[in-house]
Amino acid sequence: MARAKSKKNLRHEHILAALDGNPAMRVVELSETLDVSAETIRRDLAELDRAGSINRTYGGAIRSQVFEPALAERLKLHVKERQAIATAAVAALGDADSIFIGGGATTLHFARALRNAARRLLVLTPSFSIATELSANPLVQVMALPGIVDGKEGMVQGPETVAAIMRYRASVAVLGASGVDAAGTSEALMSAAQVYTAMVASSERTLILADASKFDKRALQVVAPWSPGVTLISNAAPAERITASMLRSGAPLTIAGSPG
Repeated sequence: MARAKSKKNLRHEHILAALDGNPAMRVVELSETLDVSAETIRRDLAELDRAGSINRTYGGAIRSQVFEPALAERLKLHVKERQAIATAAVAALGDADSIFIGGGATTLHFARALRNAARRLLVLTPSFSIATELSANPLVQVMALPGIVDGKEGMVQGPETVAAIMRYRASVAVLGASGVDAAGTSEALMSAAQVYTAMVASSERTLILADASKFDKRALQVVAPWSPGVTLISNAAPAERITASMLRSGAPLTIAGSPG
């Protein structure tokens, strides 16, 4: 017969689950959530840190596993949903003539849907695969952004990338997301988040492409808080608390495949 888990082990599981939902929780928040003392939480965090499950921060902790699986693995997931989202995103471009496109699996599907565009476009991207996809179309001028290479994500990042982005003003930024919650959309990789935040700041409007698996998740850094200039394009409607926050903020929502 299996042994019952100890209170401490159960607490550790609850801490990890809480950090999955919000990967930068403070000690006081964990203490209130689990109804134990702050000192108990600090001891638990120290043990989880030694085990490699988390990384301690001043006043709290973050999950060691907040980083997304590498791009090659993510490309195998939610393919039909992402293709539908990509098609809807191409339609949502309107008459935009310049586009930032972030890295990621869903944005690569978007690039593939955009590849046969019958009009002139300027695309600026840190992603190798997206640049390659779109360069096949002679009407699409592709600017590959400079920066430090991240081989697993197939993109560049870093201060040179951010500085290059800030020199331009695009009609639209097209980004994926690691998480979508009431605060907005967030990114698990800090270096990528800095790049995407710069894209949002340097664009007239932003399209967020995110399938329903990203709902009710908060990754490390919020990239695009909800606003009238940030449109979510997904294969399903988010939970009520997210849609209510979007409505209050004036952020549009497009459901891929739905009429109108």
